[in-house]
Amino acid sequence: MVVGDASLDIDVLVIGAGPGGYVAAIRAAQLGKSVLIVDKSEWGGVCLNRGCIPSKALISAAHRYEHMTHSYTMGVTAENVSVDFGKVQEWKGSVVKKLTGGVAGLLKGNKVQMFNGEVMFINENEARVFNDQEAPRYRFQHCIIATGSRPIELKPFPFSGRILSSTEALELKEIPKSMVVIGGGYIGIELGQTFAKFGTKVTILEGSKSILPASEADMSKLVAKNLDRLKVDVYTEALAQSSEQNDKEVTVTFTAKGEEKKVTAEYCLVTVGRRPNTDGDLGLELANVKVGERGLIEIDNQGRTSNPHIYAIGDIVAGPALAHKASYEGKVAAEAIAGLPSVIDYKVIPAVVFSDPEIAYVGYSEKEAKESGINVAVGKFPYVANGRALSMDVSDGFVKVIANKDTGIILGAQIIGPEASNLISEMCLAIEMGATLEDVAMTIHAHPTLGEITMEAAEVALGHPIHQIVSGR
Repeated sequence: MVVGDASLDIDVLVIGAGPGGYVAAIRAAQLGKSVLIVDKSEWGGVCLNRGCIPSKALISAAHRYEHMTHSYTMGVTAENVSVDFGKVQEWKGSVVKKLTGGVAGLLKGNKVQMFNGEVMFINENEARVFNDQEAPRYRFQHCIIATGSRPIELKPFPFSGRILSSTEALELKEIPKSMVVIGGGYIGIELGQTFAKFGTKVTILEGSKSILPASEADMSKLVAKNLDRLKVDVYTEALAQSSEQNDKEVTVTFTAKGEEKKVTAEYCLVTVGRRPNTDGDLGLELANVKVGERGLIEIDNQGRTSNPHIYAIGDIVAGPALAHKASYEGKVAAEAIAGLPSVIDYKVIPAVVFSDPEIAYVGYSEKEAKESGINVAVGKFPYVANGRALSMDVSDGFVKVIANKDTGIILGAQIIGPEASNLISEMCLAIEMGATLEDVAMTIHAHPTLGEITMEAAEVALGHPIHQIVSGR
């Protein structure tokens, strides 16, 4: 019971219940700490409610529709295949509800106190927690900030009416007839390709020389090939200039390789990155938490900020804005608070693009390894030479493994093709444990499976592939 405005005591205050915050709260509670987690919206954060999960649900539905209408090469045809987009959205919502309910159940099961509301720091170890009904004050021993990020809004393209962020695009009630996507990074490609599969006429504007500029060129080319098959118009080296909209459509003016153009569509989706949520009324200056360039909070190798009692994780610190990175940092921060010697090691952070075909990569690229002065061994094996891939009627893609030629230790991998998002985990484990090419090549992989492609790529790097002819022999 609070007398007057006295502060309640808590071991750990966690701000934000996304994949970083809720994981940190649970881990801290497991380690014997009293924990309060606060979020102003839904448990699970952006990822579960407005990002990773709902987008992948729509992507899966689009894949299912495409498979039903394009399986004639296998001798399978279907008539009167249609999409009830309302039902699709209803199903997507049920997936989100199950997961967010699961997060709430996990927090409660670990005896984490939960508060729907906002937080404002009062000083270096106190904060006001408030909503419309109450505003208790807490004195914390430690705090973990996990406030995440939000879509970047461009001044000429404010999010309103026919101009959407990814959040609004995921909530559309009907399949758009047409859509302009500003930004050909992973979010723009995933959502643009998804709507194109549902029948939307999609135009993508990307400022770089190619779509997916963070991916290797030979991977982005395969995605571009599929976009072309879906009749998606892609403009590279394109700069969106202005927009005009009415209640039915929006016209985007842009330059592509120096030439001015216009395109009119039912909606315009802006996907040019995300901004860290550190610029609100959190009161970071009162807590003596230093915010650096681009709104990112500076941390040490355990997630500790300029205030040694306050930690920061996820999208508000340097590095890729990935849910699994936030979860990992959350566990490290919680363990550091409990006195464990855990430190952040970014050697193995996989990245996945849920495009068609899927892209996944981890560790060094071939170029990065060579630039680091490493004597590099590279093995590349195509999906088209894999029995399981052919039996699935998929042939585009490859697995590429990068290793130290002198030691055989695996340094990185790039995968493009079906199930790349799942296949990358073997390479993540290999790099984490310091495995060699021989370790992977000599591991018995079930046949016929896509996983064999990883084994074959390792054999190529070793110079003795079984299912690939080596030139010169």
